[in-house]
Amino acid sequence: MECISRGENVGKTIHTIGCCGLDCVLCPRYYTDGASRCPGCCGANFENKHPSCSFITCCVGRHGLEVCADCSEFPCGKFDRETGERDSFVTHRKVIANQKLIQQIGIDAFLGQQAKRTAFLQTALDHYDDGRSKNFYCLAAALLSVESLDEAVRMAGEERQWQPELNNNIKDRVKMMKDLLTRFAGIEEQELKLRK
Repeated sequence: MECISRGENVGKTIHTIGCCGLDCVLCPRYYTDGASRCPGCCGANFENKHPSCSFITCCVGRHGLEVCADCSEFPCGKFDRETGERDSFVTHRKVIANQKLIQQIGIDAFLGQQAKRTAFLQTALDHYDDGRSKNFYCLAAALLSVESLDEAVRMAGEERQWQPELNNNIKDRVKMMKDLLTRFAGIEEQELKLRK
């Protein structure tokens, strides 16, 4: 399977959001080193990681679109089972919500919001990761509001100024950030754990 549109040699150009609405750039596999790293939807060597994707075949191959939200048939029957409600794969939880948001505000505005989520995630991974927290931060980045993510980073930064010893203790920094995100998750009625 090649990620091309309408048989031409023109591929999907936005790899951070899947045709289906999956937030590729907020997925732990996007940040994995080595062979299991996913390049995002139609990214380099994508076909080797995901050999068949009916969303890409239809969205990119048949209709020449970036995302299903741009299709006049959305939501089609492909989304009947793609609700994300029972999926343990975190970024699947928002496929429908992401598609609807793209329809409302447009792909560029959506990517702007996604960039803010990505900035939070990069900050969390750079300053509050003990090597075991990536999945939790990806989950928070995907599910919490941008405002809550920004506020968590702001509050954690202030706490590090008031308590400089935190700068030398990764365990305490991780706990602080996770506690902040868990508090915001409670306010937003989100669950920051993987479903089984």
